[in-house]
Amino acid sequence: MLNIHNLSISFQGEPLFENIGFRLGNGDRVGLIGKNGAGKSTLLKIISGEQESDSGQIAADKELKIGFLKQDIDFVHGRTVLEESYQAFTEIKKLESQLEKINTQLAERTDYESESYNQLMIDLNDCQSQYEIEGGYNYQGDTEKILQGLGFKREDFNNLTDTFSGGWRMRIELAKLLLQNNDILLLDEPTNHLDIESIIWLESFLKQYTGAVVIVSHDKMFLDNVTNRTIEISLGRIYDYKTYYSKYLVQRQELREQQIASQKNQQKQIEQTEKLIEKFRAKASKATMAQSLIKKLDKIDRIEVDEDDNAVMSLNFPISVMPGKVVVEAENVAKSYGDNQVLRNVNLMVERQSKIAFVGQNGQGKSTLAKIIVGELEHEGKVALGHNVQVGYFAQNQADYLDGSKTVEETMIDAANEKTRPLVRNILGSFLFRGDEVEKYVRVLSGGERNRLALAKLLLEPLNVLVMDEPTNHLDIKSKNVLKEALNRFEGTLILVSHDRDFLQGITNKVYEFKDSKIKEYLGDIDYYLDQRNIENLREAEKRTVVKETPKKSNKDSYQDQKRLKSLNNRLSKVESKINQLEKEIKEMDVELAVNYDETAAKPDFFENYQSKKKQLEGLMLDWESIQEQLEN
Repeated sequence: MLNIHNLSISFQGEPLFENIGFRLGNGDRVGLIGKNGAGKSTLLKIISGEQESDSGQIAADKELKIGFLKQDIDFVHGRTVLEESYQAFTEIKKLESQLEKINTQLAERTDYESESYNQLMIDLNDCQSQYEIEGGYNYQGDTEKILQGLGFKREDFNNLTDTFSGGWRMRIELAKLLLQNNDILLLDEPTNHLDIESIIWLESFLKQYTGAVVIVSHDKMFLDNVTNRTIEISLGRIYDYKTYYSKYLVQRQELREQQIASQKNQQKQIEQTEKLIEKFRAKASKATMAQSLIKKLDKIDRIEVDEDDNAVMSLNFPISVMPGKVVVEAENVAKSYGDNQVLRNVNLMVERQSKIAFVGQNGQGKSTLAKIIVGELEHEGKVALGHNVQVGYFAQNQADYLDGSKTVEETMIDAANEKTRPLVRNILGSFLFRGDEVEKYVRVLSGGERNRLALAKLLLEPLNVLVMDEPTNHLDIKSKNVLKEALNRFEGTLILVSHDRDFLQGITNKVYEFKDSKIKEYLGDIDYYLDQRNIENLREAEKRTVVKETPKKSNKDSYQDQKRLKSLNNRLSKVESKINQLEKEIKEMDVELAVNYDETAAKPDFFENYQSKKKQLEGLMLDWESIQEQLEN
C-alpha cells in the first residue's frame, strides 16, 4: 500500500530522524510512539503530503486516499455541526449541486420535445446513478451515526461549530475523517479530547477498519486495545515491532539485554585477540600469525546496543507556606450553562494534604467545579478558600494560553517576578529546554513541548494547592511518569481531573464521581473506587449508568471496611513494588552469571546474596497471596 524508504528530515540543523524506512499494509494498526519533539507529528505530515522531507522516498499505490487528523485545526465560521461534517463528502456535494441545477432548468423549461431538453434528462439520469454509487442516499444517516458515537446529541446537530470548545470541534474533524473512504488514517492524539464512552466507540471502529491506521498517542490502554504494531522514534532511528505497546516494551528490553550480554562476550574475545597480537608482534617468528589475527579482528562485525533516550524532565512542586487545615469549602454550589444544569447543590470540603481525583463522563461538571474552586467561573452557592491557601491551576487547554509569537524563554521571563526571574534558565533546563531550545518560538513547539512549558510556568508562582485538569494531554509516556512521581512527592493538596486510570493509580486517596449534577465521595484510591463500583476499569465506570445494589451497612461499619480495604491495598502495592525490584535484581544477577560465570562466581558472598534474594522473593510472594486472600474475603 505505502512504502517509506530512507526518509530524513532536520529541524534548525538538527536531524529529527535519518534514513528511516517501513511499509504500511491493509490491517496494520500502528502505534507511533516517542518522546515529545522526536518527530512523530512531523512524520505524519510527511506521509500525508503536508510537508516535504529533506531526502528519501515515499512510494504509494495509485489513487491512495490518506486521511489526517492533526492536533491543531481551523474551522470555517458559520457552519452547523452537520454542515461541517458533510464537508467530508466533497464528491456527493458536487453531485447535489449539479442535480439542483438540472432540476431547476427542467422546472423552468417547456420545450419538452427539444434535443437540449432530452440531453438534460440524460444528464439527470447519469447524475442520479453516480449519486447513488457515491452513497448519496446514505451519507446523512451515516453522519448522524458517527456524530452520536463521538458523543454529540441530536439537539447539537444544528448548532454552529463556533459555539463548541476546541475539544468538540476536534471531534467534528474526527467524524469527517471517519466518514471518508480513506485507505490510510493518520491520527495525531485522537483521544485527547474524548471522554471514555467515545474512546471505547473509537476503539471498536478502528478494530474493524480494513485499511491502515497510524496513531500517535500517549494513552497506553488505548494503544494496547487498538494497535497490532509499534514503531518508536528514538534518537533519530526507528524500532519496528509487530505487537502492541506493552508487549513491545518487554520485547525491546529483552533485546537490549541480549545485545548487552553479546557485546560483553564479543568485547572479551576482542581483548584476548588484541593481547595475542601484542604478544606475537614482538617476535619475528610469530609476525605472520599476528597479521592473521589483525585481519581477523578487522573482519569482526561489532555488536551494537540499541541506544535508549533516557532524558526526562525533572519536576518538583515545592509548597510555599503551610495552609490551614481546611483549604477549600464549598456549600450548595450550582452551575448552569443555559438550560443545562451541570452542578446542583454540591457540597465539598477539602482538607490540607488531601489527594483527590475527579472522575466521570465529559460534561458532568468536573472541569466546571475545578474552575469554580480557582475562581474562574461565576456560580451559585458559596466557595471559600482557607487560611494561607495559594492555588496553582493547570487548565485542560493550558497550552492554548501560550503566546505563539514569544520564545520559550520570553514566555517564562514575562510570567516571572523579581524573585523567580533568575531561576528561569534552571527551570527550563529541568523541563528539557536546554541551550538553543529556549530560543524556539512557542508556535513551532509540539503539543507535548507546549504542555511541558505550561507546567514549567506553574513553578514560577508560590503554591500549596494544585488543581490540575487533564495535565497528561500531549505528554509522552516518560514525561507522564515523571509528572506522576512529582505529584506523589508533592506535600501540598492535590485535585486532579483525569480519565487515565494508569496515571491516577497510586496518586490519590479520595475519589469524587460526577454524575447527574451531583458528586459522590469514595474514601479510597482509584482501585478502591473501582472495587466499590464492582467493575474492572475506569472506562467501564464511566460507561455504565446502573450500579449494582449492595446490602446497606451502618456508616460506622462501612467506614471501618473502607479503612481496612485502603490499608490492604496500600500493603499490596508496597509488596508488589518490592517483588518487582527483587525480580529485576535476580534477573540482573542471572545475566551476570551467564555472561561471565568464573569472574562472577569468584566474587565474595555472591551466591549467599543470590540465595538471600530468592528467599526474600519467596516470602514476599506468600505475603502477596495472604493479602490477596484478605482482599477477596
